[in-house]
Amino acid sequence: MSQEQTRTELGVIKVHENVIASIASITAVETPGVKSVDKSLRAKVAEILGRKRNLGVNVKISRAQEVSIGIPLIVKYGFNIPEVAGMVQDNVRQALEKMTNLLIKDINVNVTGIERG
Repeated sequence: MSQEQTRTELGVIKVHENVIASIASITAVETPGVKSVDKSLRAKVAEILGRKRNLGVNVKISRAQEVSIGIPLIVKYGFNIPEVAGMVQDNVRQALEKMTNLLIKDINVNVTGIERG
């Protein structure tokens, strides 16, 4: 698994991609209109087996240390899907930049379903 790392005078600071995925997932769910982050089949099986996965959020860190994120969402019924997806992108970017100082290249939102709130 990739890790974002920064060298300081005192040593190296590493941010694991699971941390990035967790921040993105929590931020997405806190956005109005989002029911949940859709978990991949692999994440669902891992959860059944008692292992924590990155909650369906896909994180890739390039060699240039640029972060690309894929977030599968389930949106609440009655909300404007493009507006909710745009708010998720904005909120996730702000949260990650504030908490990690990472260079965010892409935040791709894939709405996989809708549910009544």
